[in-house]
Amino acid sequence: MASPPPSSSIAKGGDGIITTLHPDIIRALILTRLDGPDLASTACVSSYLRSLSTEENLWRDICCSTWPSLDHPRLKQVISTFPYGHRSFFSESFPFPNPQPPKPNVRGSLALATELISAVDIYYHGNPIYSKVVEMETSSSWFLSTPFRLNLLGVDNPAPRSPIKYGSSNDDTWLKHLEENLSSSWIIVDPTREKAVNMSSKRAVSVDRHWLTGDVQVRYGRVMEGDEGWGSSRELVACGVVVTCGEKGGEGEKMHVREVCMRMEDMDGKGLSGEESLVILERAMGSGRSWKGKGKGEKEKYEEFMAKKRERKERNSKKDRVWDLICIFSIFAACGAFWWFVLPILPSLLMKFV
Repeated sequence: MASPPPSSSIAKGGDGIITTLHPDIIRALILTRLDGPDLASTACVSSYLRSLSTEENLWRDICCSTWPSLDHPRLKQVISTFPYGHRSFFSESFPFPNPQPPKPNVRGSLALATELISAVDIYYHGNPIYSKVVEMETSSSWFLSTPFRLNLLGVDNPAPRSPIKYGSSNDDTWLKHLEENLSSSWIIVDPTREKAVNMSSKRAVSVDRHWLTGDVQVRYGRVMEGDEGWGSSRELVACGVVVTCGEKGGEGEKMHVREVCMRMEDMDGKGLSGEESLVILERAMGSGRSWKGKGKGEKEKYEEFMAKKRERKERNSKKDRVWDLICIFSIFAACGAFWWFVLPILPSLLMKFV
């Protein structure tokens, strides 16, 4: 029976053992079977494995299998300009952005993006069912001043995708099934700064039906610190991604993605403008990344945001009622003063002018 390797070899990363294997065997039988986080961890084991684990073709295959939308000519060109190609893109897009990034004066310290690229992928049971890429010009006065909202229609998607099949006659059970099995990714890419960030939560934060059309709306959300201080309406902001699914062509038992949209809102429920949203996106791209949790806790953060939003609405309603009472009291006080002081002397004043 072979004796175990010396502890000194393990402490040095095991180069003396792993180098006995041909590099092609390691690439074909080991590295190609790893996902992105495991491949990144493998690169930290030894300098030899790092040289093999950082090859561009490995990371290109991982990125394209994780996000099918990357198979787009413009995105291929943009990713090639990143410092380490697809490896840099993966490190920007796969980990979740820090929910509490630093608060520099972004408006004054950085020029806002003049162009953004959206790479959107929707998955059902881990299999991609929808992919789309949209390029946006963000420097026009119209974009900067109007509410930030991106709508992507799914009916004209040329890529063949499998429909979502109804799995239960109980509607609540079916909606819960979608919440657990329908996932999304919405990557925003800044081609000028060579930065990217995934603005969608991995799992849904809520699922319901549209009150009028009956279509299923699956909502994904990411809550971040805003660009204003405590107590303001933009203390926290939420980036919401809504995937709308409905029946197509009277197929009955099958659903397709009709629309995917993104919107940013503050704690008053007001949609952020294009310029305000660019500030939030720039801060998200410039913040650190967290590999912990792998998406856990997003629903709780979103529910906490919605709870704070309701509390703020209630406080504002109470303030409005107080101001209404003050205005009503002021009107009655003015009428009383007129009746008490002005009315008795009004006839004598009129006689002077007659």
